[in-house]
Amino acid sequence: MGRSRQILLLFFVSALVLIAKAAQIQLFDDKYEKLAQRNTLDQHTIYPTRGIIYDRNNEVLVYNKPVYDIDVIYNQVDKKMDTTLFCQLLEIEVDVFKKNIEKNWASPKYHKSIPFTFLAKVKPEVFAKFQEHIYRFPGFLANVRSIRSYPHQNAAHLLGYLGEVDQITLNKNKEIYVGGDYIGKSGLEKKYEETLRGKKGVRHVITDNLGRVVESFNKGELDQKAKPGINIITGIDFELQKYGEELMQGKRGSIVAIEPATGEILCAISAPGYDPNLLNLDEDRGKAFDELRDDVNKTLLDRTVLAKYPPGSIFKPILSLIAFQEGITGPYRGVSCPGYYEYNTFRYKCHDHPYPSNVGIALTHSCNSYFFDMIRKTLEVNGYNKPGEGLQMLDNYLNKFGLGQALGIDHPTESAGFIPTPAFYNRMYANEVNGWKSTYVMSIGIGQGELELTTVQMANLAAIIANKGKYITPHLVKSYNDPGMNIDPKYQSVKDVGIDEEHFAPVIRGMENVLNWGTGTKARVPGVRVAGKTGTSENPHGEDHSVFFAFAPIDDPKIAIAVYIENAGFGSDFAAPIAGLMMEKYIHKKISEKSKYKEEQVLSIQLIEEPEI
Repeated sequence: MGRSRQILLLFFVSALVLIAKAAQIQLFDDKYEKLAQRNTLDQHTIYPTRGIIYDRNNEVLVYNKPVYDIDVIYNQVDKKMDTTLFCQLLEIEVDVFKKNIEKNWASPKYHKSIPFTFLAKVKPEVFAKFQEHIYRFPGFLANVRSIRSYPHQNAAHLLGYLGEVDQITLNKNKEIYVGGDYIGKSGLEKKYEETLRGKKGVRHVITDNLGRVVESFNKGELDQKAKPGINIITGIDFELQKYGEELMQGKRGSIVAIEPATGEILCAISAPGYDPNLLNLDEDRGKAFDELRDDVNKTLLDRTVLAKYPPGSIFKPILSLIAFQEGITGPYRGVSCPGYYEYNTFRYKCHDHPYPSNVGIALTHSCNSYFFDMIRKTLEVNGYNKPGEGLQMLDNYLNKFGLGQALGIDHPTESAGFIPTPAFYNRMYANEVNGWKSTYVMSIGIGQGELELTTVQMANLAAIIANKGKYITPHLVKSYNDPGMNIDPKYQSVKDVGIDEEHFAPVIRGMENVLNWGTGTKARVPGVRVAGKTGTSENPHGEDHSVFFAFAPIDDPKIAIAVYIENAGFGSDFAAPIAGLMMEKYIHKKISEKSKYKEEQVLSIQLIEEPEI
């Protein structure tokens, strides 16, 4: 019994000692509380590198360069911090510090407990110096991100640019973006934002009360590595793109070239263009953007996909194919042309040329009378008083050709152009007692009137003729560097426009003769058979527009192209030689001595004044 009491007493005393020690630690001694307060668990965002963009020959079009930012969590900032030293280290004025640290806290864009960008694009040497002293300034974080850089001063419209994410996007994608993040704003950068941006990583670290990293939390088990964005390979031929932009200096308009067999866009040139580095998130970007936006030439407008133009006479081959398919007329039927076309109240002039005894001669010399007769017969297929039925039939075919609707190319903004419908004319001529007749709208037969196409649609029409009635939706991206990813299936499927192959031969012969001895001789390519068509698009507000589309070689098409030069006059004078030089550059990889004179002429033509940025 005595030994038992001794053991119980020992346990009792030991318990009292432990209780007393626990009370000391938890109730009376604040040393451990201060130690816990000195260490904080922080999450550091790791920004991924954005995917690189290449041309079809693996030429780099866009790459990344590091940018150094200082972020801040307002609630963690020491109000007694040495502001003078802080500003000296970052080489900023105290007024800048006050402006950047105080935000409109009522705005959903900012929160006192969430990091926001305090100072962006800090010089590397300044950033390095600040990092050595960052422990003095709790709440401030040093971040390395990537911005875009461009090795060439070309392809700005199709590549696009980055900008700070807006509040609407933030509200919809809170799990992806935070204030100050960069996002694609136009072009490929916007269309392929999800592919290019990558995925952020996170590092959990324990920091002391001076902001210094003590160690990774739990040996980094909760950390997540950043996942780089996926590189994309475009179908763009950079050398062709660059050459086209040189030819378009001093001009307004656009060029689109397509590989007929694949639908891959070889070049997409909107003129005037600009150096993509101007909008590269540096301190001068705002000024450059304002000047580009306000430029009278509408430099920021991507004319390849957004500008809508009357196609002019390049519409004549399309109308011919539809009329042949429907049996409305045949390729070897002649039409009288005494220098004008007259029908009821309609009269329209034509120029002097040989008698158009067939569609080939009519296309070669671009006879207006021939195609006015063709559109009249098409509209009146069910009678003079039912032109709407003929127009609806025509529209159904044009829709199959990809007109009157967006083609669906991989571009974030694409116009549908405009194809007039019976309902449209019913509204336009609602006051006509007996309704509208074919004579009211016959100008669409020569690509005028209310008909409007984008340049990419025109180039696709050339590809359709090259493929004898088939096409793949034009697209910019060719593939990814990720073997598990494929391009959208719609950029691999073949579409049929519903025209029998037999109808293409006479049209193509006529288009070939346009270059042999017709209106398009300036588009010839040495040693290559080319089929093309000139167009002069009438402009009631000024000088006419110069238009040309073509494909080559005829027997094995490698390129289909459309050129549209605003306010340049005849298609034969401006658009045709540019198209010829572009096809020669792509097929032969150089310009022959025989074509040098055309190149010099085109380069010397200045139709507008280039904006100075």
